[in-house]
Amino acid sequence: MKLNKILLAGALLFAGASAMAQETITEYTYVPNWYIQGQFGGQETLGESAFGHLFSPNAQIAAGYNFNPYVGARLAVNAWQSKGALHFQTVTPSYGATYQETPLNVNGHWKWNYVAPTVDVLFNLTNLIGGYNPYRLVDVDLIAGLGANIAWNNKQANNFSADLENIGAAPLGLLWNGTKARFVGQFGCDLNFNVSEHVALGIELMANVLPDGYNSKKAGNADWYFNGLAGIKYTFGPKYNKTTRVVEVPVQQPQIIERIIEKVVEQAPVTNVIEEVKPEMLRRDIFFRINTATITKDEMYKVNEVAEFLKNHPNAKVVITGYADKGTGTLAINLRLSKQRAEIVASTLKSKYNIASDRIIVKSMGEAEEQPYADPVDNRVAICVCE
Repeated sequence: MKLNKILLAGALLFAGASAMAQETITEYTYVPNWYIQGQFGGQETLGESAFGHLFSPNAQIAAGYNFNPYVGARLAVNAWQSKGALHFQTVTPSYGATYQETPLNVNGHWKWNYVAPTVDVLFNLTNLIGGYNPYRLVDVDLIAGLGANIAWNNKQANNFSADLENIGAAPLGLLWNGTKARFVGQFGCDLNFNVSEHVALGIELMANVLPDGYNSKKAGNADWYFNGLAGIKYTFGPKYNKTTRVVEVPVQQPQIIERIIEKVVEQAPVTNVIEEVKPEMLRRDIFFRINTATITKDEMYKVNEVAEFLKNHPNAKVVITGYADKGTGTLAINLRLSKQRAEIVASTLKSKYNIASDRIIVKSMGEAEEQPYADPVDNRVAICVCE
């Protein structure tokens, strides 16, 4: 009897040391993608005038390609209008006077049209610092590019320069006419809000530098204009592939220590003991995309596994708890999303697999915003526990 107890304790200890558990790992692989972009806003040309006096409408269209989560390129065409200004005070002899002089104030504003195609390189600053996250709500890019500025319709500057000559003042120093092409360099940044997998709304701020003379004036330094744009971007095809795999990880079981009593003072009557067999348990985590409560094709097999378990275990029930990532969206949105995610899984089990309603318990994250996972992306989930 004593030997049997020792062997039993050893077997239990060995089983505890070798127990394994299953863990689900989700991996995301970036897919290079094309996109198109349309933007509208305004331009402020740097010149001799108060801020806002040289403001012009501005528009831009672009087509781009993201090579990886960190670097992309685009061909952008920016166009519309730029403005120039001149303000100075000149002194000329007054009519009929030999020694008297009268100040003459000269003010002028003019505008012209242009189109500027550029090739830009974009660096995703958010992914470079924080790592790639396909469900991130906001992205920030640094942008740098080179291209050409092709300007025309400079009639107002030519007329103003002629007026200066008529009053005896010096004309504009680098006046141009017809069509004029110049190199342009630009740099800036943009801020994109990913409203869905394919659509993003964004704002962009760019500084543009050109050779002296873009505004027809000779200043001895480069000319500048600044663009502020807002628009929409549409991405073609998927931006990532999602794979889920199950791995086995060792679980350290508590050691069982059995105390051996050498002498039994009193022996209890022998009775038949019926062991209670606990039903098998199943857990499946069904993940959702940002701001959605739709089960994707990649996750539907997990719903099928839950349904099969319930069919094979007629007395089992499933508890479905929905969650949302509290790092994105408001509390009201997250509470609604978490509830909808749990309800869509329950509805699918009832409508597609004929699971009775009394075998399904639906829950969702509470006001405390429970988060089952450390990674915020994984908290867009409905957890199904069957037992």
